[in-house]
Amino acid sequence: MLLNVLLILLPLAIGYLVPLSSARLIKLVNQSLGKMVYLILFLMGLGLAYVENLGSNLAVIFKVAGVMLAAITVCNLLALWWLDQRTPPTHEANDAKMPSKMHLLWESLQLCFVVLGGVLLGLLVDLRALPIDKWSEWSLMLLLFLIGVQMRNSGMRLRQILLNPWGMKIAFTVIISSWIGSLLAAQLLGMPLSHGLALSSSFGWYSLSGILVADKLGPVLGSAAFINDLGRELIAILIIPVLMRRHPSAAIGYGGATALDFTLPVIQKSGGIQVVPVAIVSGFILSLLGPILILGFLAI
Repeated sequence: MLLNVLLILLPLAIGYLVPLSSARLIKLVNQSLGKMVYLILFLMGLGLAYVENLGSNLAVIFKVAGVMLAAITVCNLLALWWLDQRTPPTHEANDAKMPSKMHLLWESLQLCFVVLGGVLLGLLVDLRALPIDKWSEWSLMLLLFLIGVQMRNSGMRLRQILLNPWGMKIAFTVIISSWIGSLLAAQLLGMPLSHGLALSSSFGWYSLSGILVADKLGPVLGSAAFINDLGRELIAILIIPVLMRRHPSAAIGYGGATALDFTLPVIQKSGGIQVVPVAIVSGFILSLLGPILILGFLAI
């Protein structure tokens, strides 16, 4: 799992080493980033259409996932809102005129429609023979490389990326509030507290939680963990543009571990390049601790 995190950081590091002197190339990189967001989300929806073993026990799966997701979402957003109120961010504000809230919501809905479009295509046409997982991986690596290039050519210092107190505060706020939410959900569901803590400790990393939880607790809870984390990612895509202006900690933090990869381009697009180091630090900490915490709680 640590190797997976390092592989995610590698294209970012390589991209950061690429200096660009041409304004035209920098503009091309910025435009490509926006298009990569839609490609990755479409591939994610396409892969979701072919998820197996969800046909049986659907009522239990969606009940566990729904209660867990609701409790964690409320606790995360309240705690991250408190963090913004207590320690206002020190990053430079974006002076550009922000679009209306309806426009921001429409942008979020467009991203969700791209995911749903991928799901719909997958249900209508059997494309499982295609290497969708490989395409998603390559697209993600390219996107992270381009973000690294953008960071280097925006004048951002390496120290800002590697040492970011705001990102660290967000990560640990997400961890504690996720645990509180999962304990509440476990009580409502009559589930062992250790199981609830395990389901909440992937922080949106649905491919991780589905595999680890299913291996220890069976396919029903494994599927519930997968849907819980996937739901978190989809909600994050929806609310990041809406929250970023006034509640950036909530916008960045709710994405959880995905702030390091899948929701990073949405965060960058909504908050600008100055919040990218914050998201990377937060996402890195959550991605690093996720597998350790899940396995630890499952062993209780």
